[in-house]
Amino acid sequence: MQTPSDAWQPTAAFDNLRQRAALLRTIREFFYQRDVLEVDTPLLSHGTVTDVHLAAFSSAFSHSETGKPETLYLQTSPEYAMKRLLCAGSDSIYQICKAFRHEGAGRFHNPEFTMLEWYRTGFDHHALMAEMDELLQATLNTDPAEKVSYQDVFIRQLSVDPLTAPVEVLQKKAVECGLDMNAGLPDDADTLLQLLFSLYIEPLIGADSPCFVYGFPASQAALAKVNADDPRTADRFEVYFKGVELANGFYELANASEQRQRFLADNAKREEIGLPPLPVDEYFLSALASGLPDCAGVALGIDRLLMLKLGASHIQDVITFPVSRA
Repeated sequence: MQTPSDAWQPTAAFDNLRQRAALLRTIREFFYQRDVLEVDTPLLSHGTVTDVHLAAFSSAFSHSETGKPETLYLQTSPEYAMKRLLCAGSDSIYQICKAFRHEGAGRFHNPEFTMLEWYRTGFDHHALMAEMDELLQATLNTDPAEKVSYQDVFIRQLSVDPLTAPVEVLQKKAVECGLDMNAGLPDDADTLLQLLFSLYIEPLIGADSPCFVYGFPASQAALAKVNADDPRTADRFEVYFKGVELANGFYELANASEQRQRFLADNAKREEIGLPPLPVDEYFLSALASGLPDCAGVALGIDRLLMLKLGASHIQDVITFPVSRA
């Protein structure tokens, strides 16, 4: 394969790399001051994420102790392994690591990227939002963040209640907003809600200070608890700032049986839309069955955080070698 003569060069300026090192040092000091333990877990695992909206890289492993070839998966986040540590008694922990998602490279995404993930025992998602707000103020010098429920922000921006609107109303709103899809509009409420949110709400929030959106529909709970007071919603939040989705957090589901059912439902949906089912992480489910302490956790993209800090327009400005030069 022929490459341009300068393609061996890094895409990030060395001053940006120095800023990256300083950012990582600030983050580590933030957690050191709060007595949160830094941990390191494997990048490869036998099980993987089943979410239909995430795609993991797989690798053939020919030297297993079983004597049989195996398929291993690069992590989309360190969540399952970190929760195993929590179940084993680690107390509050954080990790800065590589994560991998089999998606197209673009302005805000490289298939290999750097993630900060942390878990706080004894916290619910509101307490974790408050701590993350402190981290953003420490790293980006932001003003205190806005907090708004998923339901309220939909009503405010689109005059639609996402918890009660039928599919037909969501489709009508999508047409009003100008959504044009060659294959026709989806007939699934969650898909429509995600399209409306990402295209017509995300760009309008968090312009001046970070915006925490919480209380996503229970059908989008992933690994979060269903809210005890309003079972239509999940104890999940996302963080947006200046047009960038920065983080996704949960008040963590601790019920192993319910988590297994969610994984199975994911795989059923994957097959329904023509995607292969994927192996669930049995080590993670066994850990949950042994008991997960009451905790909340969040994953934050370091590369995107640095982009915001530096005012960079592309992720390649803050990493050494994007996938095109790897």
